[in-house]
Amino acid sequence: MLALALSLAIFQQLPEEALIRGKTADSEIVIRANSRFAGAIYSLTWRGKEFLDSADHGRELQSASNFDSGTPITNETFNPTEAGSMNDGAGQTSSSRLLRIVARGNRLETSTQMAFWLDPTQRSGDQPAKNRTVLSNHILSKRVTIGHDNNPRRIRYEVTFKLPPDEPHTRAVFESLTGYMPPEFSEFWRFDPKSKTLVALSDGPGEQSDPVVFSTKDGAFAMGIYSPDVRTKGYGRWRFAAERVVKWNCVFRATAPIAGKQFSFVHDLSVGSLAEVESDLRAWSDQ
Repeated sequence: MLALALSLAIFQQLPEEALIRGKTADSEIVIRANSRFAGAIYSLTWRGKEFLDSADHGRELQSASNFDSGTPITNETFNPTEAGSMNDGAGQTSSSRLLRIVARGNRLETSTQMAFWLDPTQRSGDQPAKNRTVLSNHILSKRVTIGHDNNPRRIRYEVTFKLPPDEPHTRAVFESLTGYMPPEFSEFWRFDPKSKTLVALSDGPGEQSDPVVFSTKDGAFAMGIYSPDVRTKGYGRWRFAAERVVKWNCVFRATAPIAGKQFSFVHDLSVGSLAEVESDLRAWSDQ
């Protein structure tokens, strides 16, 4: 009982809001996370421009996963999600449980017990939820650093998914990082590894193998996603016109018995003008 009381006291003492910042040449990057979204990042600004959409608990800059749970894998039906569940909507609380959040200077660290996106009574399309609880036993930990490797625009984003030992999974899809952005980031680009330049990218939707960049039409603001991880991965993009939001992601897949294992992934985000982001991706691809 004493251990439980201590753990509850620690949980209650977690800060509701966390902020980190890093200086760039003529501005600063400011990142915010809070308990409302269980530690997921809901705001990223540079030169006063908001780069993220956080209209509900499915958006933000966050991580999620999806598993087969002993049957053929289907979208969202066993889907632990960092910021919370579909039922959380635009509410002020999350079904996910924030376990740890520390913000110091330019570094943010969090651990979150993720909620399933669907509750046990819901469906994704014609497929019923496979989970039997709202809160999963999957733990997502991350470390976010603004200004990695002496580049003030480089945001190093490290995540670890810890899977429980008692679930019969043989297939997993790790949306290791996804970003939902306002609709004015309307231009989609891919970084061509051969020419080392940005090439216009169709709306898709779906994955392809090259890093992606979203920018405003005038090129004044852009965000690019790149993973130095050598494992096979996909970079996706979507435009949701009716919902007035655009989305990119980085996705890894795993097979074979995976219960109880940990999976860690590394990403780099570039935030700046379109020309600056292109220059960063060119430099990183040569490393």
